[in-house]
Amino acid sequence: MKLKKEFKNALIVPTSMGVRITPVNGQPVHSSDLFQMYVSSAETNVASISSFLGLPVKVLTTFVKESPIARMIKDNLGHRHMTYEGKEVEQGGPWGYRHQFNIADSGFGSRGPRVQNDRAGEVGRTLNVKDFDLDRIFGEEGVQIVHLSGLIAALSPETGQFCLELARSAKKHGTRISFDLNYRATFWKNRKEELSQIFDEIASVSDILVGNEEDFQLCLGIKGPEAGGKDLSAQIDSFKAMIGNVKKAYPNTSVYATTLRQVISTNQHLWGAIMLEGDNWHVVEPREINVLDRIGGGDGFVGGMLYAILKGWDAEKWIQFGWASGALATTFLTDYAQPADEDQVWSIWKGNARVKR
Repeated sequence: MKLKKEFKNALIVPTSMGVRITPVNGQPVHSSDLFQMYVSSAETNVASISSFLGLPVKVLTTFVKESPIARMIKDNLGHRHMTYEGKEVEQGGPWGYRHQFNIADSGFGSRGPRVQNDRAGEVGRTLNVKDFDLDRIFGEEGVQIVHLSGLIAALSPETGQFCLELARSAKKHGTRISFDLNYRATFWKNRKEELSQIFDEIASVSDILVGNEEDFQLCLGIKGPEAGGKDLSAQIDSFKAMIGNVKKAYPNTSVYATTLRQVISTNQHLWGAIMLEGDNWHVVEPREINVLDRIGGGDGFVGGMLYAILKGWDAEKWIQFGWASGALATTFLTDYAQPADEDQVWSIWKGNARVKR
């Protein structure tokens, strides 16, 4: 995949930043009185692989003015080696804007994790294309890949238009477009016609599409087989059948990918991946991994795949590095992986967990 040679940012992600509060020691939320709070968003989870491994990453977002949570988020992005820009929005009193809260436990053993999203008054819903100079970002400064998420595209009418304009500007200036469909029924309720048009246009100009067969059916209206369910070989066959239909509808896309997951217990998963690059299928047969916290594993996969593409590696390494980055993310309590270096990721791919001195 050819990328821009002159650029300020290798990767840009639009996102709505928030925090996650999690009980310590794997305990359930309702039984706990001690919590840890982490900065989180799906899109920055993706971008963290590239930023920790030294590539220039920028976050496009919005903040609550003078909020201590906003201060925490900005400091966290700095820790992750990410630059950011975004409007400062007045809180507007105690019933005004705030950053979203995810209230989640990690689960343990036979008890699965539970997540409650508390997004009332979410400032990220105000993301507006008018607050960003896209000609400067994509034209003057230059971007290699912009990664868009269906979570942001469906968050509000403003964010949907924002993602659409980002895709248009990226296409105009020769930036590659990655789109993770990320269907959420609650976001789509009573908005199917509006969102279908937005998702269709973004997908039509995307170079990389990520999602399972349900995402493609529900976001893009592509007819296909039912979801593969728990059987991983069925998931692979189902995804391959679906992509045949997607390629006919969106011929400009060159990479399709999804993860494969079977839950044995909260802390043991079978983890695999499948990717179509051009006419070449690449499959990572599911392997058992140990899981500390599953949130962010899929984002880690996409982040690792995009990093490998940005590095100009052979296509077979895209899915390998993505698989290993996703597996790495599940060993962190934060929703994003923090790779020390490429070697740490490749060691996971090789199954080498020996101490390195």
